[in-house]
Amino acid sequence: MALRKWIFSVLAISLAIIFISLGCWQVRRLWARQKANDFLAARRLAPEVELDSLPSDTAAAHFRRVHVRGGYDHAQEIIYTLRGRNGSPGVNILTPLLRNGRDTAVLVNRGWVYSADGTTLDPQPWREADTLNGHGFVETFPTQGPFDPPNPARPRSFRRLDRTAVAKVFPYPIANYYVVLTDSATSPSAPPRVEQAPLDEGPHRMYAIQWFSFAAISIIGLGIFLRRT
Repeated sequence: MALRKWIFSVLAISLAIIFISLGCWQVRRLWARQKANDFLAARRLAPEVELDSLPSDTAAAHFRRVHVRGGYDHAQEIIYTLRGRNGSPGVNILTPLLRNGRDTAVLVNRGWVYSADGTTLDPQPWREADTLNGHGFVETFPTQGPFDPPNPARPRSFRRLDRTAVAKVFPYPIANYYVVLTDSATSPSAPPRVEQAPLDEGPHRMYAIQWFSFAAISIIGLGIFLRRT
């Protein structure tokens, strides 16, 4: 009987330690999510600026609200593949924006379009007006790989926006950031705009409570077992 108590005690305490560790991990993730939300909220509430007023440091420009204007080069647009939306597969259309007096084009994420395979799209029906005078926020290109090489059959389609690979398909330099439009898509040919990430806490608080509850159940169950035996 003593051996049975020892085995059960070690098992219950070990499980409690594991559950507490998992609960603490979820709490840390909750804190990180809250910190990220505070950062996003601060950037979203900051005054809107012109593109040329952005800081040169992309980290300082990330998520800033901007006013964008210029002319689209629809012939040079690219496809950002495997972009889901409400459970449906699709792609984003990124079109370079040319500005007067500037040699560098800025890619503009005009929005999401349904694609059955999440990789192919005829962008012609989604061509908007040739000029843009709108609003959006700054997004940066990912810097950590791995980056798959472009598919030779679809050289203007990208699974991840590796700036080095993306820049090679344009006849002019592109900025080290791109802009995601937030203006309402009023034209029938305008794709639905990409939705901004919600500022919620996610499931981490609920998961933390769940793991701590499991730890409490393990300890309480051990106490009941020891009292009855």
